[in-house]
Amino acid sequence: MDEDNQTSASEFLLVGLSEKPEQQRILFWMFLSMYLVTVVGNVLIILAISSDSRLHTPMYFFLANLSFTDLFFVTNTIPKMLVNLQSKNKAISYAGCLMQLYFLISLVALDNLILAAMAYDRYVAICRPLYYTTAMSPGLCILLLALCWVFSLLYGLIHTLLMTRVTFCGFRKIRYIFCEMYVLLRLACSNIQANHTVLIATGCFIFLTPFGFMIVSYARTVRAILRIPSVTGKYKAFSTCASHLAVVSLFYGTLGMVYLQPLHTYSVKDSVATVMYAVVTPMMNPFIYSLRNKDMHEALGKLFLGRAFQKLT
Repeated sequence: MDEDNQTSASEFLLVGLSEKPEQQRILFWMFLSMYLVTVVGNVLIILAISSDSRLHTPMYFFLANLSFTDLFFVTNTIPKMLVNLQSKNKAISYAGCLMQLYFLISLVALDNLILAAMAYDRYVAICRPLYYTTAMSPGLCILLLALCWVFSLLYGLIHTLLMTRVTFCGFRKIRYIFCEMYVLLRLACSNIQANHTVLIATGCFIFLTPFGFMIVSYARTVRAILRIPSVTGKYKAFSTCASHLAVVSLFYGTLGMVYLQPLHTYSVKDSVATVMYAVVTPMMNPFIYSLRNKDMHEALGKLFLGRAFQKLT
């Protein structure tokens, strides 16, 4: 019996990027390697920040939470995909698909809001250095992070609840690595106008508003950096923003390739862009933040040397 016909009315088939066994083996090892690199990189960032008191600042507080979000994000999608690549049974239950969708939507939104909070931190540090300690107090940082979580979880809940109203018919084959919103909406045989409208309205609030805020804050930040008289001062100020700008560019660039297009044009070829924001971005973030960051280098060095010294003693 064909595998599609074995799919029950309460299941989807997550066939991934390819149905050819030889390609699936290559994809398995590729994604397993990327997942392990992502997990190790983000765990090291969290451990380095938590173990070094010099990094107990607002910027690194948000960076540790960004790493935690990325860690949770890839764990929500990649392990299931790896199992599917090794198994003949590629089914995922309707409830499991919705749960994966919920965490996917919520964590993407959370990544976005944390990046906006980090942009505000850099703006205050460079443009209002005398008020930095007051403006970025521990209480405010915790409040900002709490708001990021609340808005993100509500955003995910709204779209997941709307998805429960969608009726699916025919073969439920998902040619992606996870249950993604656009793919599910394309499988729908009921009216999805409400989903589309809410997606645009909430997306403007949860993504475009923070993105606009980041553009304005960085325009002012760059202007403030250019006013610094010494070349050394300019370089030091810019280096504190370069990593964040690189992560923001990667995040919005890959996200834009997927979602800044009409729903009806969304096809299998967009799976490459989906992999970029779902797998490559979380993997690259730790490297971007640690490559040119002297404080992070020292914290990671102390982390490794401390572990080695403990083993020797």
